[in-house]
Amino acid sequence: MSTRIPFLKGHGTENDFVIVPDPENAVDLPPAAVAVLCDRRAGIGGDGLLHVVRSAAHPEARHMAPEAEWFMDYRNGDGSIAEMCGNGVRVFARYLQRAGHVAEGDLAVATRGGVKTVHIAKDGDVTVGMGKALLPEGDVTVSVGERSWPARNVNMGNPHAVAFVDDLSHAGDLLSPPPFSPAAAYPDGVNVEFVVDRGPGHVALRVHERGAGETRSCGTGACAVAVATARRDGADPTATGTPATYTVDVPGGTLVITERPDGEIEMTGPAVIVAEGEIDAEWLETAMRA
Repeated sequence: MSTRIPFLKGHGTENDFVIVPDPENAVDLPPAAVAVLCDRRAGIGGDGLLHVVRSAAHPEARHMAPEAEWFMDYRNGDGSIAEMCGNGVRVFARYLQRAGHVAEGDLAVATRGGVKTVHIAKDGDVTVGMGKALLPEGDVTVSVGERSWPARNVNMGNPHAVAFVDDLSHAGDLLSPPPFSPAAAYPDGVNVEFVVDRGPGHVALRVHERGAGETRSCGTGACAVAVATARRDGADPTATGTPATYTVDVPGGTLVITERPDGEIEMTGPAVIVAEGEIDAEWLETAMRA
């Protein structure tokens, strides 16, 4: 490991990330290193880490290299690996633009959830093609304390349980994962969204992200919420031929989600780089052993 490792810090609707540029996949980032870097008191702090690697240089992404030059090797704040992160893709694209690797317009980003299409607009917002939602069959229930709610099972490349509640305070402190049943519905854990209505085509959420706890925003969660809300409202763009658009308020801002008649989902929102610097590799190795 080199003496100094470049990093940046960014966020999308306050879902924040440590960004480690590593085009040739030369930096070793075991789970312990990621957890230390994402620690808000002992490290840099972040909900997750964006490891920026050329697809051709990463064994999990080489097959996507013909479609997407860059691979978002995303890690949760606890060091675990995640399939996708919608806010992370927007911040990832903003970094690529800042570094001069891409310009305004369209690009493709490889993720463990597949290749995602991205558009960087002149006004600064970034739109991500999030793919199609899967709606697994079967009843799911989530609970907080003595309250429980039926939840819609939505998969956006990662699993979500969407529960409609009367008040967002009913989600509790969200320090630990809300219990769900049946356990077989989410063998690898789940992101849980609690949702309230704000008006026609307008909802708000709080979310517990697996491996990260409550976060200020969750892009795939906002998409899952929009799909679940549309179905609750009797709207299925693939059946009606009419797009469904929802404004989704998250604690860190606002995202706009559109489900198109072909089933593809687009998410639009801000992405900001706030700082850059260098990680002391000696400190990191010592912290990992602590």
